[in-house]
Amino acid sequence: MDGKLGDAKPSMTIDPVPLDWCFRPGVKLDFRDRPDGYVCTAADVEAELKRIGHVLQPLDIVVVNTRAGSRYGNDDYVNAGCGMGYEATMYLLERGVRLTGTDAWSWDAPFSYTAKKFAETGDKSLLWEGHKAGKDIGYCHLEKLHNLEALPGDGFTISCFPHKIRGASAGWTRAVAIFQD
Repeated sequence: MDGKLGDAKPSMTIDPVPLDWCFRPGVKLDFRDRPDGYVCTAADVEAELKRIGHVLQPLDIVVVNTRAGSRYGNDDYVNAGCGMGYEATMYLLERGVRLTGTDAWSWDAPFSYTAKKFAETGDKSLLWEGHKAGKDIGYCHLEKLHNLEALPGDGFTISCFPHKIRGASAGWTRAVAIFQD
């Protein structure tokens, strides 16, 4: 990870993730209007941030509402919603975001759509492009979040401390949005 910074490091495992990343102001990007399989771009992120009137701060936790969460428990869940492409992910990471989340099964677009594009083009960069942004700037993401549609664009804190599993690439968490009175 962090390959573009000149001193590439091995990928971070879940156990040394800085806890400071896991209790921060939250920002919700609402992309429920995008078609299934759509790959969000930096321009999409920028436009949504402008719409909600939020300027990203380093370590903001950004969650993406794709509409996939509304399909959880149904056969079409893994094919529902949009995903975050390399460009959109790098837009966030370059501004200091280190933890992201989605209501979908993956940060990337549903794989059925990506596989079709790959079969048509042979372009390997399309495969897990949002995930692979972490090779350039390390970050973590949460998947299968619930009730994102209930959140405003900002004005809340997210608590999402992972269960530390030594040497693992992931761990479970209970993500909670906290609102102040």
